[in-house]
Amino acid sequence: MNPSWKWFIATLSRASDHDRSCKFQQVLQILRADGIMGDMDDGPQQTPLNQMDVRNTILKLLPKKHYDLIITHSPKGEYTRHLRHEEVARAVITLWHDGKLSADELWLFAYTDNNAKTTPMPIEQANVYYKLPQNIWQEKYRIITKIYGFAEKGFEAQAATNVESFWRFTHKDAAWAWLEKNGGIGK
Repeated sequence: MNPSWKWFIATLSRASDHDRSCKFQQVLQILRADGIMGDMDDGPQQTPLNQMDVRNTILKLLPKKHYDLIITHSPKGEYTRHLRHEEVARAVITLWHDGKLSADELWLFAYTDNNAKTTPMPIEQANVYYKLPQNIWQEKYRIITKIYGFAEKGFEAQAATNVESFWRFTHKDAAWAWLEKNGGIGK
């Protein structure tokens, strides 16, 4: 929705997965964004990663600059227990709190799957709850189904709703307090 912004997209995993890395590069071109992939473990077992390793990987991947806005996962994981999303959220909040990431705002995805009872749905009570224009939602859906190749009736496509919701923080101490209350420190 903001093509004039200078977006940078980082993912911590799957750089050595040729299929996923090619698709990621295609999406960067579509979005006119810069980006990078790391290669941290993202296996199906989701063995917990060392939080210091996650933080260091984030710092290594991201350009060292001030960001107007950082958008990342939630320590609640968006859907029941996606450990990598939870770890990334805790690491980003910690880095922002500790002054190792500089940003005016931090937004965390605000979705729930009602403890695996539903497909992830935007949380209406989130600070940012925005219905996407039809053309933007269609492009989002197209990227999920045509570029990444997820089935149109599959989980990923169903989770690509026409609403986006985020927990918005404009101060690092507020994000840290929220993390302590909702996501746990150092888990």
